[in-house]
Amino acid sequence: MVNAIVKLIKALNGNIKKSQIAAGIAWGVLLALIPAGNFYWVALFLISLFFHHNHGSKIFSMAVLKLFAPLLAPALDAFGWEVLHFSALQPLFTSMYNMPFVPFTKFNNTLVAGGIVGGAVLWLPVFGIFMFLVPVYRNTLAPKIRNLKIVKAVGKIPLLKFIEKALAKS
Repeated sequence: MVNAIVKLIKALNGNIKKSQIAAGIAWGVLLALIPAGNFYWVALFLISLFFHHNHGSKIFSMAVLKLFAPLLAPALDAFGWEVLHFSALQPLFTSMYNMPFVPFTKFNNTLVAGGIVGGAVLWLPVFGIFMFLVPVYRNTLAPKIRNLKIVKAVGKIPLLKFIEKALAKS
């Protein structure tokens, strides 16, 4: 987790494209809404590795949102129930349930269905919001944070300089 935070801070303050950071956060939101260990979570995580985005921001946003997953579960469960009971999709779900492997993916679990559809629906808005927020951070907040007295004081601690050099090598 510390490594993900360091990578995110480096990306925010470095020369990483804002689209890569925003895409990483959007992937993290999608993965955080799906129950971990589920077939779809594993498949989407593996698929995400083939796309060019910041993996540190993905891991960080996923970890932070997973902390709030119990609070989001009732809403995702209700949303999943609505998706699974949508009458136009009933023939599709029936045929999927009768396929050999598909029922083991637990697509008919309301929490899984709500997480997949909710994450897919939120992907683009989250991407757009962070495409806007990353330049705001870089242009206004980052210079102010660098000039804080406490940040300068903490930066002078020898142990932190050693850790910074070790992280720079990785």
